[in-house]
Amino acid sequence: MSFLPLGMLLFLDILMIVFVIWNNIRFRGDKSKKTSGKAKSRRSFLKRAVTSLGAEQRARQYESLEDNEFAMTPRIMRVDTGFGGEVPVAFDPDDDEFGVDKKPSSDLQLFIRSMSRCIGATNFGLSFEFENLAFHPKKSIKPILSEVTGKIERGTLSGVMGASGAGKSTFVNVLMGKQNHTGGTTKVNGVAGNISKYKKIIGYVPQDDIVLPELTVRENILHSARIRLPSNWSDSEIQGHVDILISCLQLAHVKDSFVGSAAAPVISGGQRKRVSIGMELAALPMALFLDEPTSGLDATSAASIMTTLKELSRLGITIVSIIHQPRHEIFESLDNLLLFGAGRMIYQGPENRVQDYFEDVGFRFPKHGNPADVIMDIIAGQGSLYKPSGDTDIVHLIEHWKNRELNLRNHANIQSVSTNETLALRKTIRQRGAPWYRQIYYCFLRSILQQYRFKASFFAELGVGALAGFLIGLAELSQDGINFRGLFLKPYELLSSATDYSDVPQMSLLVGLSIGLTASSPGVKIFGEEKLTYWREAASGHNRFAYYMGKVLSTIPRMLLANLHFSILFYLLTTPRISWAAAFTANLLYFWCIYGLASCISMITRREDGPLLAVMLSLIVGVLNGMSPSLRQVRIWRLQWLWRASPGTWLAEGYFDQNIGPLDYLYQIDIAADYMGYIVGQFHLDLGMLMVIGTVCRVLAFGLMRVMNRHKQK
Repeated sequence: MSFLPLGMLLFLDILMIVFVIWNNIRFRGDKSKKTSGKAKSRRSFLKRAVTSLGAEQRARQYESLEDNEFAMTPRIMRVDTGFGGEVPVAFDPDDDEFGVDKKPSSDLQLFIRSMSRCIGATNFGLSFEFENLAFHPKKSIKPILSEVTGKIERGTLSGVMGASGAGKSTFVNVLMGKQNHTGGTTKVNGVAGNISKYKKIIGYVPQDDIVLPELTVRENILHSARIRLPSNWSDSEIQGHVDILISCLQLAHVKDSFVGSAAAPVISGGQRKRVSIGMELAALPMALFLDEPTSGLDATSAASIMTTLKELSRLGITIVSIIHQPRHEIFESLDNLLLFGAGRMIYQGPENRVQDYFEDVGFRFPKHGNPADVIMDIIAGQGSLYKPSGDTDIVHLIEHWKNRELNLRNHANIQSVSTNETLALRKTIRQRGAPWYRQIYYCFLRSILQQYRFKASFFAELGVGALAGFLIGLAELSQDGINFRGLFLKPYELLSSATDYSDVPQMSLLVGLSIGLTASSPGVKIFGEEKLTYWREAASGHNRFAYYMGKVLSTIPRMLLANLHFSILFYLLTTPRISWAAAFTANLLYFWCIYGLASCISMITRREDGPLLAVMLSLIVGVLNGMSPSLRQVRIWRLQWLWRASPGTWLAEGYFDQNIGPLDYLYQIDIAADYMGYIVGQFHLDLGMLMVIGTVCRVLAFGLMRVMNRHKQK
C-alpha cells in the first residue's frame, strides 16, 4: 500500500482550494479598486474641465455628467479615420430628429474609425433588393412568402411589421441567407447571388438573448470580437475596440458583471439585450438584423435600444428589425417600413408616408392615437374599426399595394455601388475571422473559464469520483489484494484448490460503472447546455470544428483530475497487482470513452433528457465487459463484435491481463484467459482500442453536431 499518491492528491486539493479562495478575494478587491478608481478619475476629470473652461455655465454642464456618464459630445460631420481618408457620417447638427441628449459621443467616433479600418470603405452598409421573392416549404400546402418585391437602402433603420403568421421572420431569414428562397431573386449591393456568402459581414440578433450567463458582459463581447474580426488585428487592438463598443452601448458600468440567466438575472433585461447586440456589433457588421429587439422590455428600455439602433444606422450600418406593437416614439424612429400580411407585401416605403398611404385607401386615424397600433390593426384584418365602408380585408390591401407597386417599380433607386467598393467588400469578407487554430485556442480558453465559474459542478464531479473510488476500494478490501486463483503450473495442478477467474472482471465492472456514473452527466453538459450558443455562433461564421475542438480539449484537465481522485482511493484500498501507472492510464482512457459517448447523446437529445440517457448508456457499456456472459460464451453466440465495440470489454481485458500476468510463474494463466475469452499479452492494444473508441465517439458527435438542426446553423 503506497500512500505517496494520496499525499499528492491532498496537496493538489489544498492547492486548488487556496487558489479559488485567493482568486475570489482578488476579484472583490479589484472590483472595489475599479469602482473607487472610476469615481476618483471622474472627479479629477470634472475638476480639470471646470478649471480649464472657467465658465459657470460650462461647470454646470460637466457637473451633470457625474450623474450621467453616458452624456454625448457635440456632433461631427466627418471623422478622420487615420487610414488614409475621412468617413462621411450621417449626423446632421441641424437635424431636429434627434435631441441634444442623443448626439454621438467620442466613443462613437472611435467606433467609426474601427469600422473604417475593418471594412476599408467609406460606405459601411449593405443595400438589399428582392423581386418576386417566394418561400414554399415542401410539406406546406400554402407558400409562406410570395411575390414580395422591394428594396432596403444602406444606412437605414427599417422595421418589419405584421400579424402573427404574416411571414415576417421567414422574410428576414430569407433576406439574410438563413433560408434559401424557392422563388424570385435577391441582390446585395446590386449583385445577385447566394447571400450566405455575406454571413461574416451580416449580424443577427435573435429574439431570445443567447448569451453565456457565467461570463461577464465584456467576456461575452470580447470572444465574439476575437473570433470574427479580421485576422490581422492584434489582441490589443481587439481589446480596445471592445472597450469602445461597450462604452457606446452604455455598458461600461456593468462590463465586469456576470450576465446571469433569464431565471436568475444579474443585469437588467435591457442590458442583456445590449450585450446580445454588442456580440454582433463586435464583429463590425455592415448589416444587422434583429428579431423583435424590444420584446419583453419595459417602455424605457425599449426606447433606449431603438435609439441605439438609430444611431448605428446613422453611422451607415443597415439595420433591419422585426417590430411588434411599437410605441409612438419607436415607430417614428424608423426610416422605412415593410408591412406584411398573409405572406405578401402590404406596404414598403418611408415611415413618414405610411399614414398618408392608408388614409388614401380610406382609413381614418384617431387624432390622439398611436399610428402604429392603428396600422397593426389594419394589416391584421381589423381595418373595419377605422373604415366604416368598403373593403378592409387583407386580400384587398395586398392587391392595392401590388397595383401601386407596379407604378413605383420603374422609379426604384438603389444607391449605386462602385467597382472599388465591390472589390473592397470581397476583400473584407476574405479577411474576416481568426484562423481556425486561433479560434480553437479562444474557444478552449472560454470553456476553461466556464468550467471554473461552475466550480460547484466541477468539485461535485471530483467528489463523486473520489467517493466511487473509496466505495469500490471498500468492496475489494476484504480480498487483501488476492483477486485471482487459478491452476498451478505442471506438475502441481493437482494441488490447486477452487479457481477464481471472475474476480478481476468483476473489479473492472465496478470500475467501469463507477466511472460511467461519474463522467456521463458532466460529459452531456459540455455540449448539451449550449446548443443555442453553438447555433448562433455557427450561423454568424464561427468555425464549427474550432468550437468543437476547443470544447474537447477543455475536458482533458477535468478528466485528469476526476480520474486522479477516483484512481488513488481505488488503488489504495484495493491493492491490485496492476501497476499504478497502468491502472491510472486505463481508467483515464475509459473516462475518455464515457465523455465521448455522452457527447453523442447530447447532440441527439433534449437538454433535460441527456443526463439520464447518458447514465443508462454508460451502465450498458459497463455491463458489456465479458464477465457474465463471458466472452467465450458470446463468441459462441456470434455476438463478440458487439462486446468488442464496448469500451467495457477492453477495460476488463486490460485489467485481466495486468492482474494475472504477474502470476504467470505460479498459475496457468492461458487456461484462465481461454475460459473467460480474454486475450492476454496485448495490454497496449487494449489501451489503444479505448483511445480509438473514445475518438470515434467524438468524430461521430461532431458529425451529429453538424447534421442535427442544420437549418439553425445557417
